[in-house]
Amino acid sequence: MEFTFSKEQELIQKVAQEFAENSIGPVAKQIDAESQIPEDILKGLAELDLMGIPFPEQYGGANGGYDGYVLALEQIAKISSGVGVAIAASSLGLGAISKYGTEEQRQKYLTPVCKGQQLASFAFTEPGTGSDPGQLTSTAVRDGDFFVINGTKRFISNAGYPGPIVVFARETENGKVSAFLLEKLCEGYSCSEPWEKIGYHGAQVLDVYLKDVRIPVQNKLGNTGQGFEILLFGIALGKIGTSTIALGGILAALNEAVQYAKEKTHRGQAIGLKFQAIQLKLADLKIKYETARLLCYRLGCLANNIKDPVQFAAEAALAKAYCGDSAVDAARLAVDIHGSYGVVRDYTVERIYRDAIIGTEIEGVSDVQRVIVASSLLK
Repeated sequence: MEFTFSKEQELIQKVAQEFAENSIGPVAKQIDAESQIPEDILKGLAELDLMGIPFPEQYGGANGGYDGYVLALEQIAKISSGVGVAIAASSLGLGAISKYGTEEQRQKYLTPVCKGQQLASFAFTEPGTGSDPGQLTSTAVRDGDFFVINGTKRFISNAGYPGPIVVFARETENGKVSAFLLEKLCEGYSCSEPWEKIGYHGAQVLDVYLKDVRIPVQNKLGNTGQGFEILLFGIALGKIGTSTIALGGILAALNEAVQYAKEKTHRGQAIGLKFQAIQLKLADLKIKYETARLLCYRLGCLANNIKDPVQFAAEAALAKAYCGDSAVDAARLAVDIHGSYGVVRDYTVERIYRDAIIGTEIEGVSDVQRVIVASSLLK
C-alpha cells in the first residue's frame, strides 16, 4: 500500500500550513490570551478557500474532500487549536445540511459559510440532556406555515457569529425529535457570555436561548422524527474534526519537544543527545503522531464515500478515542521533556497541554467512544 498525495492534496496542505505558520502563528498567543479569533484570520482563511474544503464548488466550497479537510485542519490546529475548532464546528453543521438538506437549503445555508461570510453551528446539547435524546426539552410547535421553537442549548460553538444553526427539538404535535434550520441572531435568539474554558481559546462556546423563534415549515432539516439519525450522522462527521485537532496537537507537541531537546544543553551537550530518557520520550511522541496521523487520514478518506453510516460512526469513534487520549499523553511527554519550563506560559507546550485536555471530553468522552467501537464488534 502506497500513501501518496495528489497534487491537489499537496496544494491544500501547503496553503494551510503556510497560512497557519505565517498568519496565525504570530497571533497564536494573543488568541489564547484574549480567547478571540481576529477577523483578519477568518477573512484570510476564507480567501484561501479553507472554510469549506469538503463541500462542492457549486455551494462555494473547495471540493477538496474530507481527506483534504484533514490535511488542512491538521496544519491549522498545529498552530492554534482554537482556530481549528471554529472551523471544525462550522463544518459539522454544514455536513448535516449537505447530507439532509434540500437543494434550496444547501444553496441558502452552505454558500455563505463556505465563502467565509458566516460560521455554522450545531445545537443538540441542553443543560439536562448530555447525549440522551430522550431528555430533550426544546420544543417545536406547529403554527400554520411556521414552527415556533423554544428551548435552551448548552456549549454551542460559534453561537455568537452570524450563520445557520441546526437545532434539535421535539415536535409537540407528534412527540418526535426533528432537526430545524435557524438563522443565528434572528428575533427571539440570544446567547450567554462565552464559557471560560481551560483551553481551545478562541473557539467560543455559549449557551443559546430560543424564545418563540418562528421559522417557516420548509426550514425543517430532513423528515419529521429524523432528528436522531441526523444527530448521529453529524456527530460522526464532527469527530473527523475533533480527531484531527488532536492530531495537530500531537504534531505541535512533537515539534516543540524535538526543538527543545536540540537547543537545551547540559554541560555543553544537547539533552536530546545526552540523555536516553529524553530520546525514549521523543520516540514515543513520534509513534503516537504517526499512528494518529494514519487513523485521521484514513477517516477522511472513508468520509468521502460513506456506505454504512453505522460502521463509519464506529470508525470515527475509534479515531476520536485514540487521538484524543494520545494528544493528552503527547502533551504530557512534551511537558516532561521541558521540565519546569513546560508549565510556564512562556513556552508553547503549556498551551498544548491545556488544549489537549479538552479533546477527550467533547463530542463524546473517550469511554463512550470505546463502547461504540465495542458495540460494532459485538453486533
